[in-house]
Amino acid sequence: MLADLITSSVKDVVSEYQSSGYSVPSLSSTEPGPFDAPHLQSAKLAKAIQIIEAACAQLSFAVANPGHVITNKAYGYEEPAALQVVTQAKVADMLIGKSDGLPVAELAKQSGLDPNKLGRILRMLATKHCFQEVKPNVFANNRLSMSLVSTNPVCGLVGHITDEMLKAAAVLNDTLTDPESAMSTSVDQSAFHRAHGVSPFGFYDTRFSQAMVGWGEVTGRAMLPKSYAWDKVPENAKICDVGGGNGHAMLGLVKEFPKLKVVLQDLPAMIQQGKDYWSSERPKAIEEQRIEFVPLDFFKDQPVANCDFYYLRHVLHDWPTNECMKILANVRKSMAPTSHLLIHEFVLQHAVRDPTVSNQAPEPLLANYGMGRIRSYHQDMNMLNAFNSQERTLQEFIDMGTKAGFKFERLWDSGEAGLVEFSAA
Repeated sequence: MLADLITSSVKDVVSEYQSSGYSVPSLSSTEPGPFDAPHLQSAKLAKAIQIIEAACAQLSFAVANPGHVITNKAYGYEEPAALQVVTQAKVADMLIGKSDGLPVAELAKQSGLDPNKLGRILRMLATKHCFQEVKPNVFANNRLSMSLVSTNPVCGLVGHITDEMLKAAAVLNDTLTDPESAMSTSVDQSAFHRAHGVSPFGFYDTRFSQAMVGWGEVTGRAMLPKSYAWDKVPENAKICDVGGGNGHAMLGLVKEFPKLKVVLQDLPAMIQQGKDYWSSERPKAIEEQRIEFVPLDFFKDQPVANCDFYYLRHVLHDWPTNECMKILANVRKSMAPTSHLLIHEFVLQHAVRDPTVSNQAPEPLLANYGMGRIRSYHQDMNMLNAFNSQERTLQEFIDMGTKAGFKFERLWDSGEAGLVEFSAA
């Protein structure tokens, strides 16, 4: 059955490309593909890709011997460590335009690294299809390594994950077994704090800002205009983006639906970044007063009152449940009877089938699509490591919403994430 799922899903992928006038890109290609971003993929294509990822992994894990599979998983630290080396050395940058590749000796000379060690690192990555070895000890970019070019925001995300987050993960077990931190949900007793002596909130830098842009690209920030019935929303409906940073999510939305108005709320430093960002990217919205910039501490203050929508994008996953309840309570106090709350986050599913849950993977895949949606579960571990917080299931969102005075309305599909809609109860 797994082989049948793979075959039928591959046919769906080929059909989707052909119907749009394209061929499925070769792994060796360095040119952008037509469907490289989540918002560019049809629902049929996105589902087929998830099934292929899930079924291929499940099939390989089923037929290989258990010791082989589990030790390969344990050895998984080498790949992020190698990615950190080549990212910091800007190897992918050196290979731009070099379709015939460059010898390791030349790459090592430019990067200041040992040629023998760099060659071994690149060969391991090429064996996992990142870069390609075109001749012995000669390497070139490919479809995957182009994401490691330093101007690509995904490169910043890779650096963040393979550097400070990997170091935090190394002390996760120590953190979970230390009596002082084992049961804590404080960010100051997280694995990240143990590793670095400071919480992530004190660690943010330029690369982190780039990483968050990369995070938005790979997880479908641009899906928001497609994730809700915005075409049915009245003219001049007002959306309050609570904890919205520089407002990048709202920018994409108002570009597609200019009839909307936005209130951007965050801490004063972020609000200033938002003003600069919108002045550069969409000055017309400022001139026409279609966006307001209002400082907010969402733990202490209530957002602007009586907006049509209140929007929280990847905010709650930074905080334990008791802190989330403070944020939700302040939002609830600001809502009019007709207001709606939209929570845009990963929505986890159990790996076992649950008759109360829709959108489960086809048999015999794991109900949550397994490796096809593994990023959500990796991110849950990232939140545990970094903030002592978590990603949540739909029921956990509903439970929090109900306690804060909301009524659950609907879960909207938003690519890898979900858009959980509540009304004022």
